[in-house]
Amino acid sequence: MISRVFNFMKQSETVQLNNKLFLDLLSSSSSAKPKILHDVFINHRGSDTKRNIATLLYDNLKSRNLRPFLDSKNMKPGDKLFDHINSAILTSKVAVTVFSPNYCDSYFCLHELALIMESRKRVIPIFCDIKPSQLDVMIERVTCSDDEIQRFRWALQEAKDIVGLTFDSYKGNLSEVVTVASDVIVERLVELEAKDENL
Repeated sequence: MISRVFNFMKQSETVQLNNKLFLDLLSSSSSAKPKILHDVFINHRGSDTKRNIATLLYDNLKSRNLRPFLDSKNMKPGDKLFDHINSAILTSKVAVTVFSPNYCDSYFCLHELALIMESRKRVIPIFCDIKPSQLDVMIERVTCSDDEIQRFRWALQEAKDIVGLTFDSYKGNLSEVVTVASDVIVERLVELEAKDENL
């Protein structure tokens, strides 16, 4: 039932129109930028990482008085999924992408990643139980157009070219990777703030 609803949502003209509006906003020649509402957008595959690294990272960032966005923490019943997620991406300063074994099976994850890359956000990848070379679009062509598949492959390739953090759940210390990731995020935010002050 849920997959049928999701397939309908993905194919609906409203979702496609909303995505187009967000992409138009990105490419508009207007000097007005979206108002920053979040310091960090956390992109992740919920079934793999929501109960561990994603939530721990969110909590660590909140404890540092930052404004992270995590879907399960920031969204409320009744929120329009694509509108809320797309807006959160566009109004965040940086993005953390937690790649995991089932990440590339998710239309939502790949859509978010593509929008993050298209909006030229500073990205901090975390490779959790997966190597960058293992990342490839795994969703069926039946559920996506060829253009979407190309868009997702491009975004994954862009992400593979960014130095990230790695975590092996069999050998690694989860607390350590969350702390290191939070430190890196703070460094990137300080760099962006300094850059903005010099403009």
